[in-house]
Amino acid sequence: MPKNNKAVKRELDDDVLESVKDLLSNEDTCDDSFKKSSLIVGSGRGDGEGKELNRNGDMDVEDEGSGAEDDAARPAWNSKLQYILAQVGFSVGLGNVWRFPYMCQKNGGGAYLVPYLILLIVIGIPLFFLELSVGQRVRRGSIGVWNYISPRLGGIGFASCVVCFFVALYYNVIIGWSLFYFSQSFQQPLPWHECPLVNNKTTMFVVPECEKSSATTYYWYREALNISDSISESGGLNWRMTICLLAAWSIVCLAMIKGIQSSGKVMYFSSLFPYVVLICFLVRALLLKGSVDGIRHMFTPKLEIMLEAKVWREAATQVFYALGLGFGGVIAFSSYNKRDNNCHFDAVLVSFINFFTAVLATLVVFAVLGFKANIMNAKCVALNTKKIVALLGNEVSHDLIPHHINFSATVSAEDYQQMTEILRGVTEKDYPSLGLDSCSIEEELNKAVQGTGLAFIAFTEAMTHFPASPFWSVMFFLMLVNLGLGSMFGTIEGIITPLVDTFKVRKEFVTVGVCLLAFFIGLLFVQRSGNYWVAMFDDYSATLPLLLVVILENVAVAWVYGTDKFFEDLKDMLGFTPFRFYYYMWKYVTPLLLILLLGSSVIQMGMTPPSYSAWLEDMASEKSLKYPPWGLAVCISLVVLAIMPVPVVFFLRYFNIIDENAGVVSTISYKKGCIIKESVRPEEDDDASLLHSNSPGSEAPSPMPGNSIYRKQSGGVPDAAPNGRYGIGYLMADMPDMPESDL
Repeated sequence: MPKNNKAVKRELDDDVLESVKDLLSNEDTCDDSFKKSSLIVGSGRGDGEGKELNRNGDMDVEDEGSGAEDDAARPAWNSKLQYILAQVGFSVGLGNVWRFPYMCQKNGGGAYLVPYLILLIVIGIPLFFLELSVGQRVRRGSIGVWNYISPRLGGIGFASCVVCFFVALYYNVIIGWSLFYFSQSFQQPLPWHECPLVNNKTTMFVVPECEKSSATTYYWYREALNISDSISESGGLNWRMTICLLAAWSIVCLAMIKGIQSSGKVMYFSSLFPYVVLICFLVRALLLKGSVDGIRHMFTPKLEIMLEAKVWREAATQVFYALGLGFGGVIAFSSYNKRDNNCHFDAVLVSFINFFTAVLATLVVFAVLGFKANIMNAKCVALNTKKIVALLGNEVSHDLIPHHINFSATVSAEDYQQMTEILRGVTEKDYPSLGLDSCSIEEELNKAVQGTGLAFIAFTEAMTHFPASPFWSVMFFLMLVNLGLGSMFGTIEGIITPLVDTFKVRKEFVTVGVCLLAFFIGLLFVQRSGNYWVAMFDDYSATLPLLLVVILENVAVAWVYGTDKFFEDLKDMLGFTPFRFYYYMWKYVTPLLLILLLGSSVIQMGMTPPSYSAWLEDMASEKSLKYPPWGLAVCISLVVLAIMPVPVVFFLRYFNIIDENAGVVSTISYKKGCIIKESVRPEEDDDASLLHSNSPGSEAPSPMPGNSIYRKQSGGVPDAAPNGRYGIGYLMADMPDMPESDL
């Protein structure tokens, strides 16, 4: 027996030696692959450690050659220009044209630019840079990004998606309105040029509603919207606006169906065309009489207004919405960037492009409104002159009229001003009884309008006086369509990208599904009462929820993840350490200012009862009405539904109702040889993730040895136990059939 035992031992030693040689040869073959591989670790800790650990243990999702499959599958921008245009198109929207000029006029003219620029630097750029860098680093949509930072704050991403959906519902309705006006602009004269006449077989007369208001106001409320008297009167669908809404959603769906590969190409036109139109409008407007009056009115600073807290609050709100913070579109677009892209440069560039675009649009608006004010003032002077001529010899003496004024010709504004000053001085007590309207260019310019009132009433009225007015109308409304589409692309991307990243479904199906759902819900906005619903959603669906979302984003990065650690990640990503300015902004200044802004917004909302401006057909004027009880319930529901995902996700994960590991995928990628995909098995009793490999081309899992072979990567994370949360293990992929006893 001893001899036989020695023989068996010698044979076993030879077998072991051959097996070791085979192992070493396999190791040498795949050594380069092992060095380039990485492991994405499921989020198992409450502080948001569902991250991939790079060789330094820092926040990373892919390292050099890692994540090869994900990189290959994830789309990328064709060029840096395309990406910048996408971000500019998203941030530069309708608000730059019809809200910023109104805020500038309301809050001190040129003086308003000072607090706006200060708050852009203190709040806007730091938060914009934060969203860009987080999206570029994690390379996921808003849901994936905030799950990655802290799973318990994963509701931030869902809240962003809900807000994006609410905004998309009514924003595309505005694009539909612009499409309607665009289609009606190919006429000479324009259909809103004058009031329509009614022929009742015996006499012809002007429509009373139009006569009491104006041609453009009547066309907007009656011809375009066919608006009802209150939100309680739905009035049925407006079929023309329904068709326009369908066209708007069809354009968005076709542009977004292939993701950034299709929408990126559209951006070249939708982002650049508005600048062409704005510059053309500015040049044309400057050649019109009275345009300088409007620009002078805009830039005349009212410095005393700068000391009011309200001005700073409204400037902060405008900065906040101008850059599209909190929507998720900024994060979604930046997630398609290369890891080493200089997102700090992008943040500063896009922010200042946005600012200068707003100033350019304000110049255009005030130049055109200055021209319109001179037109309206001339009409007022002509009307009052007729009244004075009728009163001559009775209430008004011929001696009071300056000799150089000739009533048979057109009386200039300067002559009229001189004449009325004399009349007011001589007949001070009797002057009001003359029934003369107040004619003043300044008063006309002080009639501040914003939103749809500016675009579809004031601006359209000014364009009727332009030479070749149909051409300018076509250009203007095509510009509005493009501005709206640029913002819609970013808004829809803020919905689709997180859903695709989270639920791993085809982008085409999600895009079509979202657009169809939004269109059918959007029918609510093309009723005769639809304009009131647009105002409700604009006031309540985004304001408070977005502020809360951005506050939580800031807190999640600066306090939960850690500003110091985030700075290290930025240094690794950008190749340089950002200015220390951002450290103090993110950690202290910006959160404090945002909380103050949130508090002041809540107080303002509480002090102002919810109401809306209704158009009354009989009076041909707007009147502020309070929402009915069910309308108040809808307003509250919009705010609650948008905020609800944040506390729901937090409590579900805090009380372990939803495991923080659920749905997280761990992947080991090899550059050469076999690519092994391994998924987390949260159903296992063991708290750690067990790796199960799939052989290439086979659905069946490879046999898993009881104790996996783990080896430490040079310079990498220390080895952990085979079942540890962040142990980096390598399966011997070339030996799928080796029994456990041999290992």
